[in-house]
Amino acid sequence: MRLTKKRHACIRLEKDGRTLVVDPGNFSEEDAAVGADAVLVTHEHPDHFDEGRLRAALEAGPGAEIWTLRSVAEQLSAAFPGRVHTVGHGDAFTAAGFDVQVHGELHAVIHPDIPRITNVGYLLDGSLFHPGDAFTVPEHPVETLMLPLHAPWSKISEVIDYVREVKPRRAFDVHDALLADLARPIYDRHVGNLGGADHTRLAPGESTEL
Repeated sequence: MRLTKKRHACIRLEKDGRTLVVDPGNFSEEDAAVGADAVLVTHEHPDHFDEGRLRAALEAGPGAEIWTLRSVAEQLSAAFPGRVHTVGHGDAFTAAGFDVQVHGELHAVIHPDIPRITNVGYLLDGSLFHPGDAFTVPEHPVETLMLPLHAPWSKISEVIDYVREVKPRRAFDVHDALLADLARPIYDRHVGNLGGADHTRLAPGESTEL
Protein backbone atom coordinates (compact mmCIF):
# COMPACT_ATOMS: atom_id res chain seq x y z
CA MET A 1 0.00 0.00 0.00
CA ARG A 2 1.00 3.62 -0.46
CA LEU A 3 0.82 5.84 2.62
CA THR A 4 0.44 9.61 2.30
CA LYS A 5 0.62 11.77 5.40
CA LYS A 6 -1.94 14.54 5.55
CA ARG A 7 -1.94 17.25 8.19
CA HIS A 8 -2.31 16.27 11.85
CA ALA A 9 -4.07 12.91 12.42
CA CYS A 10 -5.13 12.24 8.82
CA ILE A 11 -3.57 9.65 6.52
CA ARG A 12 -4.43 8.52 3.00
CA LEU A 13 -3.81 4.94 1.87
CA GLU A 14 -3.89 3.65 -1.71
CA LYS A 15 -3.91 0.06 -2.92
CA ASP A 16 -4.98 -1.55 -6.20
CA GLY A 17 -6.41 1.71 -7.49
CA ARG A 18 -8.59 2.38 -4.43
CA THR A 19 -8.19 4.93 -1.65
CA LEU A 20 -8.96 4.87 2.07
CA VAL A 21 -8.66 7.92 4.35
CA VAL A 22 -8.50 7.97 8.14
CA ASP A 23 -9.49 10.94 10.34
CA PRO A 24 -9.88 13.92 7.99
CA GLY A 25 -10.50 16.47 10.75
CA ASN A 26 -10.48 20.25 10.78
CA PHE A 27 -6.68 20.46 11.10
CA SER A 28 -6.25 18.45 7.90
CA GLU A 29 -6.57 19.72 4.34
CA GLU A 30 -10.01 20.83 3.09
CA ASP A 31 -9.94 18.13 0.40
CA ALA A 32 -8.28 15.44 2.54
CA ALA A 33 -11.16 12.98 2.04
CA VAL A 34 -12.23 13.96 -1.48
CA GLY A 35 -11.71 11.11 -3.92
CA ALA A 36 -11.65 8.46 -1.21
CA ASP A 37 -13.55 5.22 -1.70
CA ALA A 38 -13.77 4.76 2.08
CA VAL A 39 -13.25 6.93 5.14
CA LEU A 40 -12.63 5.72 8.69
CA VAL A 41 -13.15 8.04 11.67
CA THR A 42 -11.81 7.13 15.12
CA HIS A 43 -13.87 9.54 17.23
CA GLU A 44 -15.91 12.75 17.32
CA HIS A 45 -13.33 15.38 18.27
CA PRO A 46 -13.11 18.00 15.50
CA ASP A 47 -9.41 17.46 14.76
CA HIS A 48 -10.43 13.93 13.67
CA PHE A 49 -14.01 14.43 12.48
CA ASP A 50 -15.10 17.38 10.36
CA GLU A 51 -18.66 17.01 9.12
CA GLY A 52 -18.12 19.39 6.20
CA ARG A 53 -15.12 17.46 4.90
CA LEU A 54 -16.99 14.17 5.11
CA ARG A 55 -20.07 15.54 3.40
CA ALA A 56 -17.89 16.91 0.61
CA ALA A 57 -16.27 13.50 0.15
CA LEU A 58 -19.60 11.67 0.04
CA GLU A 59 -21.10 14.18 -2.37
CA ALA A 60 -18.05 14.10 -4.66
CA GLY A 61 -17.96 10.30 -4.72
CA PRO A 62 -21.36 8.62 -4.97
CA GLY A 63 -19.77 5.28 -4.11
CA ALA A 64 -17.80 6.54 -1.11
CA GLU A 65 -18.66 5.09 2.31
CA ILE A 66 -17.79 5.85 5.92
CA TRP A 67 -17.14 3.54 8.87
CA THR A 68 -17.13 5.10 12.30
CA LEU A 69 -18.50 4.96 15.83
CA ARG A 70 -22.10 5.76 16.68
CA SER A 71 -21.63 9.39 17.79
CA VAL A 72 -20.25 10.33 14.37
CA ALA A 73 -22.50 8.06 12.31
CA GLU A 74 -25.63 9.62 13.79
CA GLN A 75 -24.65 13.00 12.35
CA LEU A 76 -24.36 11.70 8.77
CA SER A 77 -26.45 8.58 8.27
CA ALA A 78 -29.77 10.33 7.59
CA ALA A 79 -28.32 12.34 4.72
CA PHE A 80 -26.44 9.39 3.21
CA PRO A 81 -28.53 6.26 3.84
CA GLY A 82 -26.69 2.98 3.45
CA ARG A 83 -23.30 4.66 3.16
CA VAL A 84 -22.45 5.31 6.82
CA HIS A 85 -21.65 2.25 8.93
CA THR A 86 -21.40 2.05 12.72
CA VAL A 87 -18.56 -0.03 14.16
CA GLY A 88 -17.10 -0.90 17.55
CA HIS A 89 -14.35 -2.89 19.22
CA GLY A 90 -14.06 -6.41 17.82
CA ASP A 91 -15.72 -5.68 14.48
CA ALA A 92 -14.10 -6.64 11.18
CA PHE A 93 -15.03 -5.55 7.68
CA THR A 94 -13.64 -4.70 4.24
CA ALA A 95 -13.42 -1.08 3.05
CA ALA A 96 -11.98 0.00 -0.31
CA GLY A 97 -10.30 -3.39 -0.60
CA PHE A 98 -8.61 -3.12 2.82
CA ASP A 99 -9.30 -5.66 5.56
CA VAL A 100 -10.13 -3.66 8.70
CA GLN A 101 -10.23 -4.75 12.33
CA VAL A 102 -11.53 -2.43 15.06
CA HIS A 103 -9.64 -2.20 18.35
CA GLY A 104 -10.26 -0.02 21.40
CA GLU A 105 -13.17 1.59 23.18
CA LEU A 106 -12.17 4.79 24.99
CA HIS A 107 -10.33 8.03 24.33
CA ALA A 108 -7.23 8.56 26.44
CA VAL A 109 -7.70 10.48 29.68
CA ILE A 110 -7.30 14.22 29.13
CA HIS A 111 -8.10 15.09 32.76
CA PRO A 112 -10.08 13.19 35.41
CA ASP A 113 -12.70 15.96 35.37
CA ILE A 114 -13.36 15.50 31.63
CA PRO A 115 -15.63 12.55 30.76
CA ARG A 116 -14.06 10.04 28.39
CA ILE A 117 -15.67 9.49 25.01
CA THR A 118 -15.58 6.49 22.72
CA ASN A 119 -12.52 6.07 20.49
CA VAL A 120 -11.72 3.19 18.17
CA GLY A 121 -8.52 2.29 16.34
CA TYR A 122 -8.22 0.57 12.98
CA LEU A 123 -5.84 -2.24 12.00
CA LEU A 124 -5.57 -2.32 8.21
CA ASP A 125 -4.61 -5.47 6.31
CA GLY A 126 -3.28 -6.90 9.56
CA SER A 127 -0.32 -4.56 9.26
CA LEU A 128 -0.92 -0.83 9.81
CA PHE A 129 -2.59 0.49 12.96
CA HIS A 130 -4.08 3.95 13.53
CA PRO A 131 -5.15 4.26 17.20
CA GLY A 132 -6.91 7.63 17.06
CA ASP A 133 -6.58 9.37 20.44
CA ALA A 134 -5.57 6.42 22.58
CA PHE A 135 -2.67 4.15 23.40
CA THR A 136 -4.59 1.04 22.36
CA VAL A 137 -2.50 -2.09 21.87
CA PRO A 138 -4.08 -4.40 19.28
CA GLU A 139 -4.36 -8.08 19.94
CA HIS A 140 -2.37 -8.74 16.75
CA PRO A 141 1.20 -7.88 15.70
CA VAL A 142 1.62 -4.44 14.08
CA GLU A 143 4.16 -3.75 11.38
CA THR A 144 3.43 -0.04 10.90
CA LEU A 145 2.18 2.13 13.78
CA MET A 146 0.68 5.56 13.21
CA LEU A 147 2.03 7.15 16.37
CA PRO A 148 0.09 9.99 18.07
CA LEU A 149 3.17 12.03 18.85
CA HIS A 150 1.84 15.06 20.69
CA ALA A 151 -1.48 15.72 22.41
CA PRO A 152 -3.04 17.36 25.47
CA TRP A 153 -3.56 13.85 26.82
CA SER A 154 0.00 12.54 26.58
CA LYS A 155 3.62 13.09 27.55
CA ILE A 156 6.70 11.87 25.75
CA SER A 157 7.43 9.04 28.19
CA GLU A 158 3.97 7.59 27.45
CA VAL A 159 4.56 7.89 23.71
CA ILE A 160 7.85 6.02 24.04
CA ASP A 161 6.31 3.31 26.23
CA TYR A 162 3.46 2.92 23.73
CA VAL A 163 5.90 2.18 20.91
CA ARG A 164 7.67 -0.31 23.16
CA GLU A 165 4.43 -2.05 24.04
CA VAL A 166 3.10 -2.31 20.47
CA LYS A 167 6.54 -3.34 19.13
CA PRO A 168 6.01 -2.28 15.51
CA ARG A 169 8.73 -2.54 12.90
CA ARG A 170 8.25 1.13 12.07
CA ALA A 171 6.36 4.12 13.51
CA PHE A 172 5.19 7.18 11.58
CA ASP A 173 4.13 10.34 13.38
CA VAL A 174 0.52 11.54 13.37
CA HIS A 175 -1.34 13.91 15.70
CA ASP A 176 1.50 16.42 15.45
CA ALA A 177 -0.07 19.71 14.28
CA LEU A 178 0.28 21.36 17.69
CA LEU A 179 3.95 20.47 18.08
CA ALA A 180 6.29 23.40 17.40
CA ASP A 181 9.06 22.83 14.87
CA LEU A 182 11.55 23.79 17.59
CA ALA A 183 10.49 20.75 19.64
CA ARG A 184 10.48 18.18 16.85
CA PRO A 185 14.16 17.22 17.11
CA ILE A 186 13.65 16.50 20.81
CA TYR A 187 10.75 14.14 20.10
CA ASP A 188 12.58 12.58 17.13
CA ARG A 189 15.64 11.87 19.26
CA HIS A 190 13.86 10.43 22.27
CA VAL A 191 11.31 8.31 20.38
CA GLY A 192 13.94 7.16 17.90
CA ASN A 193 16.51 6.26 20.55
CA LEU A 194 14.18 4.75 23.15
CA GLY A 195 11.12 3.42 21.32
CA GLY A 196 12.77 0.37 19.81
CA ALA A 197 11.29 0.87 16.32
CA ASP A 198 12.27 2.66 13.14
CA HIS A 199 10.79 6.12 13.79
CA THR A 200 9.99 8.29 10.76
CA ARG A 201 8.33 11.64 10.24
CA LEU A 202 6.56 12.41 6.96
CA ALA A 203 5.74 16.00 6.05
CA PRO A 204 2.12 16.67 5.03
CA GLY A 205 1.72 15.51 1.44
CA GLU A 206 4.76 13.21 1.59
CA SER A 207 4.25 9.54 0.67
CA THR A 208 5.99 6.21 1.15
CA GLU A 209 5.44 2.63 -0.01
CA LEU A 210 4.76 0.01 2.67
